[in-house]
Amino acid sequence: MLKFDIITVFPAYLEPLQLSLMGKAIEDGLISVSVKDLRDYTSDKHQTVDDSPYGGGPGMVMKPEPWGVALDEFSTAETILIIPTPSGKPFTQALATELSNAQHIVFACGRYEGIDSRVSEHYKTKIRVEEVSIGDYVLAGGEVAVLVMVEAIARLVPGVLGNQESFADDSFAVGAMENLLEGPVYTRPPIWRDLEVPQVLTSGDHAKISAWKHEQAKLRTAQNRPDLLG
Repeated sequence: MLKFDIITVFPAYLEPLQLSLMGKAIEDGLISVSVKDLRDYTSDKHQTVDDSPYGGGPGMVMKPEPWGVALDEFSTAETILIIPTPSGKPFTQALATELSNAQHIVFACGRYEGIDSRVSEHYKTKIRVEEVSIGDYVLAGGEVAVLVMVEAIARLVPGVLGNQESFADDSFAVGAMENLLEGPVYTRPPIWRDLEVPQVLTSGDHAKISAWKHEQAKLRTAQNRPDLLG
């Protein structure tokens, strides 16, 4: 079972992980999700988690002390610590696939101007630490990014999806789709508002259907993400 521990100053933000596919995976014992309040690991009566940055500048920086107390409690030799940050490396389907084989992942949800960099520096000497970005934009905090990453990782855990072949044709799926976007998809009715489902999909010819899907994936990738085609 893959265990997720999420440390945040806004625990309620992670409640959607109890819903839908993630909620069922938790209920079935395929994954576990535990959310911790960083303020519980502070030592002052005001439960202070941030302070002004050295060197000046706007905003506040999250203090290292509560993070150290929390991470010391939850980290083991098998732990992978993930720190969402716009300055991290890109979160990809390949990384999600790799992380789905982990035993224990801890997410550190930063806020304000981020977490004191010594936290990452210190724990890199003890465990695997990944500073990861979900896109080229800035969020108010790491919680939204964690919702994205937990779902992307957990759906790849064996048994979470009803059909393990479901993600083989996903955009970016490791293998034939690694640098491609998934093409268009259709369902009943065969005609809707004068738009007809491509006939090849109703032909029953699996080889032609497979070739059509691959060609459509290349066309969509060229249109929306030409950078992936190199």
